[in-house]
Amino acid sequence: MQEHQGMDEHEHVMGHDATGTNRWLVIAIVALLVVAGLAAGYGYRQQLLVGHLTAQQTVADLTITQMQGQLDAVTSKLNDMTAAQVQAQAQAQSLGTKQAEKKTAAGGARTGAKRATVTDKRFKQLQSELTEQQKQLKDTQDLVAKNRADLEGNISSTRDELNGSIAKTHEELVVLEKRGERSYTEFDLMKAKQFQRVGPVTLSLRKADTKHKNYDLEMIVDDNQMGKKKVNLYEPIWIHIENESQPVQIVVNRIERNLIHGYVSAPKYKPSELATSGATSALTPVAAHVRDNGSQTQPSSSQPQP
Repeated sequence: MQEHQGMDEHEHVMGHDATGTNRWLVIAIVALLVVAGLAAGYGYRQQLLVGHLTAQQTVADLTITQMQGQLDAVTSKLNDMTAAQVQAQAQAQSLGTKQAEKKTAAGGARTGAKRATVTDKRFKQLQSELTEQQKQLKDTQDLVAKNRADLEGNISSTRDELNGSIAKTHEELVVLEKRGERSYTEFDLMKAKQFQRVGPVTLSLRKADTKHKNYDLEMIVDDNQMGKKKVNLYEPIWIHIENESQPVQIVVNRIERNLIHGYVSAPKYKPSELATSGATSALTPVAAHVRDNGSQTQPSSSQPQP
């Protein structure tokens, strides 16, 4: 009788644990769906913003092209007028030296002087037009540069927010590690032709510019050698590696003379490991979780002991 009561109590505990586990599973799924919806909405908003900025940049580039053509035309006219003015001034000087010879020569000098005066007026007018064109061109170039900077900033911000944050110090890197989403490997890389293995990639520092805060890097990824030049401080390098669901990230947060310090961020689990882990969890009975947590002892056999 006592044995049957013990079995009933055990089954009751198992049923209660199963109900609690299902409740938390439903809550977790709902939370993941909400987060996924928010991320999709934010990504769509950022795509619209990037498209808008790209259209503005295209219009600005077209405007620059048109103004450049107008400027070339004005410059050509200005060169022609300058050549005509030089020729007229030379003729006027030549005629001026002969004004004592004949009246006809003096009359020719006065005609050349009048032509030179007309040429001066047209030359000044073209100079004014050229100055205005150059001012408009500069304003347009400034607008294009601003739009390009805004576009690059928004794209970089969107990429960082969708793929992970950038750690500028060791303390910030520790905070990222505590999230448990990716694995992080710090490195100190000296300038050398030899390569150094850091996480899933192999790196070699070729140049470190402490004044401009950038560096040149050679990498070996999946048996392929590639290079990156003039990479800025805190600028992430994204590399897609075979058999990885997410790209590997390389960030340098300190540049010294012939030395850089940074970290390599990679997905914590491969897709095959995630699939295996998910299948194992799905097939593990509830009683096994109870035994692993130590909250319940192993159930006794249903057959009585002799």
